Amino acid sequence: MHRSELLALLDQHNTRFNVEAGYISRTRAFVERNPDCFNRELQEGHVTGSAWVVNPGRDKALLMHHRKHDQWFQPGGHADGDADILRVALRETHEETGIVPEEIRLVDGSIFDLDIHTIPPMHGDPRHNHFDIRFLVEIDDRLPVPGNDESHDVIWVPLNLVSHYNNNLSTWRMVEKTRQMRLHHR
Repeated sequence: MHRSELLALLDQHNTRFNVEAGYISRTRAFVERNPDCFNRELQEGHVTGSAWVVNPGRDKALLMHHRKHDQWFQPGGHADGDADILRVALRETHEETGIVPEEIRLVDGSIFDLDIHTIPPMHGDPRHNHFDIRFLVEIDDRLPVPGNDESHDVIWVPLNLVSHYNNNLSTWRMVEKTRQMRLHHR
């Protein structure tokens, strides 16, 4: 994947959520303006990759309690210069959950969700934005989830309880999209 491929994915991504629609155009402009958009060193911000992980029944999501930020999130992280943001999201899912790549199933290669969030200054890094590209993946919730040292815990959370762990608007949006998928696939 290259910047042009990310731009194509952004062009194909449609959403019924107004805030996310605004993020699409802002992210597109950011990627077009910054050839180094995948590099963490870019002061304004950078593209990151995440995975919204659901079980086969699509009634649970996998959340990790991030050690550095002391909050519950979906797996994801920095691209560190890798322009294949899908590969980044899958790699981060493997690294942060401890689940082997063969057990991580990409539902499709399209963008599931897009968020722009501000990271406060910490550990010498200035305040900056993450342009977070999120993909939908599926993992069998019967598998053990060993996690890694980046998280305090990694757990399956029933969709109706996700807001107890993370009540950010973007997490709510991913829960709503998952609920809609379940309604349309019955």
